[in-house]
Amino acid sequence: MTAETTILLVRHGETPWNRAGRIQGWAPTRLTDRGRRQASRLGQALATAYDIDRLVSSDLSRTRETTARIRQGGVAATPVFDRSWRERHMGIYQGFTREELHDRFPSFAIENGAVSLEETPEGGEAFGELYDRVQAGWSQLCDDAGDETVAVVTHGGPITVVLAALKGQDLITAVEDHRISNCSVTAVRPRTSEILQENVQLFEDPPES
Repeated sequence: MTAETTILLVRHGETPWNRAGRIQGWAPTRLTDRGRRQASRLGQALATAYDIDRLVSSDLSRTRETTARIRQGGVAATPVFDRSWRERHMGIYQGFTREELHDRFPSFAIENGAVSLEETPEGGEAFGELYDRVQAGWSQLCDDAGDETVAVVTHGGPITVVLAALKGQDLITAVEDHRISNCSVTAVRPRTSEILQENVQLFEDPPES
């Protein structure tokens, strides 16, 4: 890794569960028509704005589909799919809205502080486990990167974890501060912890259909 190493953290395109406000976790959700248009336009914008040397993606279906559209848009790098970049696994609570989850199981609400970070959904993982998993993937990515531009297609949770580390934030503050948009780009220089842009859309977002 050098001072010029640039990592582009990209959230996947819109899914039906995004639109409905449902917790996805590891569920095999696909993109909406709008999400597919978002990803295609993002691919064109990335190909124009950056010379991308490597493409890494979460291996969940919505990130795979987003990655395919990005490549169709002009990003030529062959993707590597890495489980480290998956969203938090919410187990039996996947499909709940956040309001339903917090009403029925208040300990998961971030307002409860450290308790919410330690709470583990049945069949899923605690937020702290997500943090450790993403940090391991991030460290490996940074170790492997030379003077490269690397795009990582992932989810809101992992992007929040990386931003927390770069900004020196605790997880509670980071979760409260960040709302990562579909197909937004967060560009960072990890060697210097410099955030070049955060949660930026490089294209005109297509309307809902």
